[in-house]
Amino acid sequence: MTTTLHIRPDGSEFAPFYSGYVANVPDGDIVAVLRDGARELSAVLASIPEERGGFRYAEGKWSVREVLGHVIDAERIFTYRALRMARGDQTPLASFDENAYVGAAGSDARTIADLSEELMAVRESTIRLFASLPDEAWARAGVASANPVTVRALAYITAGHAHHHLRILRERYLGS
Repeated sequence: MTTTLHIRPDGSEFAPFYSGYVANVPDGDIVAVLRDGARELSAVLASIPEERGGFRYAEGKWSVREVLGHVIDAERIFTYRALRMARGDQTPLASFDENAYVGAAGSDARTIADLSEELMAVRESTIRLFASLPDEAWARAGVASANPVTVRALAYITAGHAHHHLRILRERYLGS
């Protein structure tokens, strides 16, 4: 039997921009996927030396600390959208300028350890939100960034976005 937590969103449930994020999420219970992602994030972040926090792989690219701050901000925004929609709120939600958020966050003044701790707290909150949803909430939809999106899609986007940035950290920042 397929439960609500195992149903992958189809392309009608999110904007095409997010299709790569959704496609990279493994099949299975999305809450379990988010838990597994937290363990993977924690392990990788623990391996990054503090002195590497300001590293940028190219001019104009975010530092390691800024990438972490961006993942934190985006996860909060995605789950805020999911909460609003899960509760039946139909108010269209604005987009956000990720570069402006990174510039205003001040992540480079923080330590990797502090950012990692915050990211793990945000992820725990994300897991608790999605784990608490009743079955009927997963298919609820709203509008974010002028595009329709379902709660289910937002769970996958949240997981896929973090996975995307974890891959970039490994490939471009850590060389592994």
